Amino acid sequence: MKYSQATDYALHAMLYMVTAAHDKPVGVQLLAEKLGVSQTYLSKMMTKLVKAGLIQSAPGANGGYRLRRKQEDISFLDIIHAIEGTASLFECSLNHGSECLIQQVVIDAERQMEQYLENKKIADMAKLMMTE
Repeated sequence: MKYSQATDYALHAMLYMVTAAHDKPVGVQLLAEKLGVSQTYLSKMMTKLVKAGLIQSAPGANGGYRLRRKQEDISFLDIIHAIEGTASLFECSLNHGSECLIQQVVIDAERQMEQYLENKKIADMAKLMMTE
């Protein structure tokens, strides 16, 4: 599976936010510097994370972003869906109905991958980082 660069940045931004101080928002400028990406590009991606309810935006001079949900509840799949959407990766384009055996195999594999990503929490990655 290949996901977009935006998803890669979103996963890294969320990981940074989980490991940062929780009492104050993380500014988009700091996040952009940490990730090596433009603030404009990052802001668009962060807006998707806000719309998905994963983070919230705090306006003002000392504003930025903070987690909206408990970090233990945020999965890789949540972040990927926020950026990429929830459409299936595979759709059979042949006109022989929904009984396509190939599509059934690929959709089953996709379900297994999604289950794995749902079980991987961003907080678990943060804990691993802190112990290294």
